[in-house]
Amino acid sequence: MIISPWYHEIMNKLEDFSDDINKCSKCGLCQSVCPVYKETGNDCAVSRGKFVMLDGVLKGDLKLNKNINKYLDLCLKCGKCTDFCPSGIDVCKIFETAKYEYANKTILGKFIFFLESKLVFGNFINFFKLITKPFRKSIKGKTAKCLKVIYFKGCANNLCPRTDIYLKKIFENSDIQIIEKDFDCCGLPFLSSGNLERFEQVKKHNLKMLDCDFDYILTDCASCESTLKQYMNAKFINIGELINLLNIKFKFPKPVKVTFHKPCHLENDDFLIPLLNNCENVKYIQMNDYDSCCGFGGEFSIKNRKISKAISNRKAENILKTKAEYVITTCPGCLLGLQQGLLGKKNTPKVCSLVDFLNKSI
Repeated sequence: MIISPWYHEIMNKLEDFSDDINKCSKCGLCQSVCPVYKETGNDCAVSRGKFVMLDGVLKGDLKLNKNINKYLDLCLKCGKCTDFCPSGIDVCKIFETAKYEYANKTILGKFIFFLESKLVFGNFINFFKLITKPFRKSIKGKTAKCLKVIYFKGCANNLCPRTDIYLKKIFENSDIQIIEKDFDCCGLPFLSSGNLERFEQVKKHNLKMLDCDFDYILTDCASCESTLKQYMNAKFINIGELINLLNIKFKFPKPVKVTFHKPCHLENDDFLIPLLNNCENVKYIQMNDYDSCCGFGGEFSIKNRKISKAISNRKAENILKTKAEYVITTCPGCLLGLQQGLLGKKNTPKVCSLVDFLNKSI
């Protein structure tokens, strides 16, 4: 597998997006898909409102100050406005650049960038990689022509070896080799905070790790996969797709009802129904708005706690109506968002990842 990077070495400046910002027709389509706008009705929560402010900054009528930064933070980075924008504007990239220019000039911003540095954040992850290494087991193919996949763990799985144990159980009887590399974070947290220099650093490191022969890059986090696809051109496969490809079947000891939350960063969930059809004693119940945002959004849940909780509560109401025993998803961040919404409610289902749920089978 040949990996071809297609990113720019030089970071953009906000002024480089002047034409894109002015391409916004103010049609308001972003309002119909923005989870924050649906909750607040605040036009500054959607891209067109932010573009008005950033256009003022570029013209010199406004300063890129903490008030504008507050509205830049009023964004879940779900990407729905970009997907639905009729003008094809890369909304998130513009906001990331604006946040970089603001944060890089403030003491708090520089302190956050320091916490996200390789010295602090990188060594924190490396520490957990080291202490959990004895609990992780590799899976090697049985033949020379086995399917070879490079597994991108992501930060959450590097902190906890549980998913590695689950993968071992699911794939140990399949002719597959799971190759592990010393990857860094995918970079999404750094994009969210506007730390573009750190993002470039992890991007270059991760690309260097892909120097071997493989068939796919395997992910079990929709957000990681979405971010990786921004800077590498390769074949990706998520856990669900791989299980379907290998036609692995599961049997649960007694009938269970499940529902599924589709993460915002999951491109498609075509794998879900075929996979669940291969699970004996499992009944799938689709919740209303199963693909709506869970409200977590990483640092959004900290900076906009009340709005985050309200969006999570809306999701929780739809989950509870299904009366499912499990709600499954494919993003560690969404697990937290779903748990946030269900916290304190009665008769709640168990929230778990797809591989966690499948490991409850016989």
